[in-house]
Amino acid sequence: MMPAAPVVRVRDLRKSYGSLDAVGGISFEIQEGETFALLGPNGAGKSTTIEMLEGYRDRTSGEVSVLGVDPQRGGLRWKARLGIVLQSAAESGNITVTEQLTHFAGFYSNPRSVGEVIEAVGLQEKAKTRISKLSGGQRRRVDVALGIIGRPELLFLDEPTTGFDPEARHQFWDLVRRLKMEGTTILLTTHYLDEAAQLGDRAGVINEGRLIAIGAIDEIGGSAARVPLVRWRDGTGARREIRTLEPARVVAGLVASMDGEPADLEVIRPSLEDVYLDLVRGTLENSSTESDEDVLA
Repeated sequence: MMPAAPVVRVRDLRKSYGSLDAVGGISFEIQEGETFALLGPNGAGKSTTIEMLEGYRDRTSGEVSVLGVDPQRGGLRWKARLGIVLQSAAESGNITVTEQLTHFAGFYSNPRSVGEVIEAVGLQEKAKTRISKLSGGQRRRVDVALGIIGRPELLFLDEPTTGFDPEARHQFWDLVRRLKMEGTTILLTTHYLDEAAQLGDRAGVINEGRLIAIGAIDEIGGSAARVPLVRWRDGTGARREIRTLEPARVVAGLVASMDGEPADLEVIRPSLEDVYLDLVRGTLENSSTESDEDVLA
C-alpha cells in the first residue's frame, strides 16, 4: 500500500525582494493529521512562508503542493478546504457574533454548527453581542471561529492566541486537540513556546529566511540540546554551570566537595523554549564543554 501523499510539500521555497531573500530556499513536509509548528523570531520569514502556502503571495521559485494543489493555481473549491486564522483581529462590525458565523457558514457545504463553534471558542455569553463591542481578545476568538466553521482539512493558525488570557488559551488548546482527533491537519505559528510544545507533533525553526532545525517536538535540536544543566555558585560566589547526563551524580559531588548544598543550586532540563532560544542565537553548539571531573576536582 502506497503511503499517503503529504498534505503540504515544500521544496526549495524562495521569496526574494530584489537582493533580499525573505525566504531563502526552505523544504519541509506536513503529513495528514499532523500539527506542525513553524517557529521563529519576528521577521524570520514565517508569515511570508504561510502566505505563499495559502496562495496569498506568489513565490519567487521552488515547488509547493498544498492538498495536492499548487497554491498559485488554487481555485475556490481548493480554498474551501482550508481554514485560515490570520494575525490580524476581526474587523469591527455592526452584526453579532452569531450573525457573522451564520453568514460564513453559508459559504460551505457541510459547516459546523454555529452554536458548537461559539461554545468551542468560549463566546457563549457574547453570541448576541455586536462584534464592534467585543474586546480585542474576544475578536480574536471570532477569527478562530471563522477559521474552523467550514470543517477545514488543513487549518492555518498564525499566532492564534494573541490577546487570550491564560484560561482562554487552555480552552483553545483543548479545541485544537479536538480538531486533531477529528483528523484536521494544522500548521501553527506562535511565539508561545509552551503552546507549540503542548500542541505540536513536529516543529521547524526558521531564522533569517532559512530553516535551521526541524524534527519532533521532543527531539528538535538534537540530543545534545536536551542534556540537563546544573547551575550553582562556587565558594567565591562565581556562577558555574555544566551540562551533564548525570545531574544527580554531579550534585552529590558538589555537596560533598563543598561540605554542604551549593548556593543557588539549580538542575534544569531544557524545554522547547530553551532549545529554540539556543538555535536562534546560534549558541546550541557553543554550550559549556566543562567535564564532570573538572567540576568535581
